[in-house]
Amino acid sequence: MLRAVDLSVTVGDRDLLHRAHFDVHPGDKVGLVGRNGAGKTTLLRTLSGTRQPASGKVVLTGALGFLPQDPRVDTGRIDEPVMTYVLSSRGLDERQRELEALREAMEHDHGERAVARYAAAEEQFRIEGGYRAEADVHRMLAGLGMGADRATLPLGVLSGGERRRVELARILFGGTDTLILDEPTNHLDVDARDWLLGYLRSYRGAMLVVSHDLGLLDQAITRVLHLDDGTLRDYKGTYSQYLVSRAQDEERLSKLAARQEAEIGRLSTLADKMRGQSVKRARTAKSIDKRVDRLSTQAVTPIRTAKSVRYKFPDPPHCGRDVLDVRGLAKSFGPRTIWDDVSFGLERGERLLVLGLNGAGKTTLLRALAGVEPLDAGTVTFGHGVSVGYYAQEHEGITSGRRVLDHLRDGMLATETERRSALGTFGLAGDVAHQDAGTLSGGEKTKLALTQLVAARHNLLLLDEPTNNLDPPSRTAVAAALGAWPGTIVLVSHDPEFVEALTPDRCLLLPDGDLDYWSSELLELVPLA
Repeated sequence: MLRAVDLSVTVGDRDLLHRAHFDVHPGDKVGLVGRNGAGKTTLLRTLSGTRQPASGKVVLTGALGFLPQDPRVDTGRIDEPVMTYVLSSRGLDERQRELEALREAMEHDHGERAVARYAAAEEQFRIEGGYRAEADVHRMLAGLGMGADRATLPLGVLSGGERRRVELARILFGGTDTLILDEPTNHLDVDARDWLLGYLRSYRGAMLVVSHDLGLLDQAITRVLHLDDGTLRDYKGTYSQYLVSRAQDEERLSKLAARQEAEIGRLSTLADKMRGQSVKRARTAKSIDKRVDRLSTQAVTPIRTAKSVRYKFPDPPHCGRDVLDVRGLAKSFGPRTIWDDVSFGLERGERLLVLGLNGAGKTTLLRALAGVEPLDAGTVTFGHGVSVGYYAQEHEGITSGRRVLDHLRDGMLATETERRSALGTFGLAGDVAHQDAGTLSGGEKTKLALTQLVAARHNLLLLDEPTNNLDPPSRTAVAAALGAWPGTIVLVSHDPEFVEALTPDRCLLLPDGDLDYWSSELLELVPLA
């Protein structure tokens, strides 16, 4: 069980949550929702114990499994195989080593004591499910879209999406009593997402999840906590039921606030008229003043209505007709060939969608085009006047410990006013500009990375899952802005609506490297890839 008692959460001078009380009991499946920047990710970090609250406390009963938005592998474990890493969530990797050591000792010492120690350890290992554990892990990884061959690879060679799947598998395999999940369906294809939804629906522990996957919120949750302006509001039911209840609350509280404001205004005017009259009326005015103060203290705060969002990318600088020429690219990791002999070209204003199953090397290709991943063979040639902007799904261009505003100093925005204006366009205004970028939520990091692209005035964008972590209004606004942008784009995305808004000209199928013209019939492949 998870309990928050008088909990307050702050970042810098921003109050994200003020003196909240709530419980998540076994069997509760709670969705935490709110606009980007409201504090959802920071609240999850606080509840998981990875961040300290400003005041109050978090009470946790039983074992906790926490999936952050950007799980990082300990540098001391990057050479550890996936299977070993997942087994370690229940200590079975250590049990295996202990059992092997006892077996070797028994082979050298045939005494009763050595045999008894091995027999006791072997029986405990069996009771804990050690003999079926690897098969269970393989099934779980397969459900999350990772083949059996990936289980033997070291963690360090996995893509960001694969590392996230492994971390999710480790948490689920660990058999925790409480799950705290931040965007668990990010990087999952349709089959993996459906498998996860089935798992979460049958999960019997306490669960708190942040997600912009409306399907997950409708199918796997029984309650919604809405966070905004430092206040949590509790709604029973699915996300769709929450939307209806919230709309009713908005209307009810708005009318009540208007009536209270009108009454306060009426009484204040009456007191002002009476104040300069007789002594008796002056005393009455003071009584009315006290009533006004009491009404003001008890006045409700109307729920802020969600605002429509619009973004605009400035027109790109001019470049030559031929933007990109790629010939004979090849890439391997160890003995495994990712792709071989990939070739294509792009002209000014063209849009290329890269499709392929997880592990096909889509992110690796974009990293190679951006010059951050070395190639085994082939050439990448940019045309005259081409400026390349790379959006990395892992937000690699955002540095923890550096202010948000300072991330725009390397672009073409000369003044702080221009940089603040660009941040404001993406909803990162006010105190957020001076905030440590490492404390931003996933959605805010996405917006900062997009702001960096705007500030640098690129004419070729390499976009790797640019809608991950965005709330629905922001996702729609980014799609509209990029759809109207006349520059050249190479795109990786699992989001069919986003892909449709960008209207690709061609698609590249990995790992085979087949190039074809885009057709709306291919749209059904987007969530599968």
